[in-house]
Amino acid sequence: MSPHFPLQPLLDLSHMRLDEAARKLGELIAGEQEASQRHRLLVEYREEYYSRFLEAAKSGIGPGEWNNYINFLARIDAAIAPAAQSMTLSQEQTLAGQQDWMGKQGRVKAFDTLANRHRSKLAGKEQRAEQQASDEHGARTCGSSTPD
Repeated sequence: MSPHFPLQPLLDLSHMRLDEAARKLGELIAGEQEASQRHRLLVEYREEYYSRFLEAAKSGIGPGEWNNYINFLARIDAAIAPAAQSMTLSQEQTLAGQQDWMGKQGRVKAFDTLANRHRSKLAGKEQRAEQQASDEHGARTCGSSTPD
């Protein structure tokens, strides 16, 4: 067995791919957080605006102002729908990114296990060779110290 781990290039490549997947996952998580925040802000703004509309309606407003409130609420609702879709898509992409990262992590772990086994075998061989050399040296020392 050679001292070099024969699958080292694959181990290095799998580490690089894991690092890239982790970077991409970080970007996906940030994107998901942005999409969620954008959606949440729109929903909160709609709730605030709707509350103002109700307060104004209680005080009495004319048909023109009524239509302005209703039209603006409709535009906010129209903005909330794509924001919700964007948030859902972002969540799905983040989930896919997590699964990709976990798959790559499993691959790295498998190659690391193989590399560790390789190193253990080499260490065992070295230890046996050293023990054999020590035994031979001891045998020669004992054999030469006996009088003829």
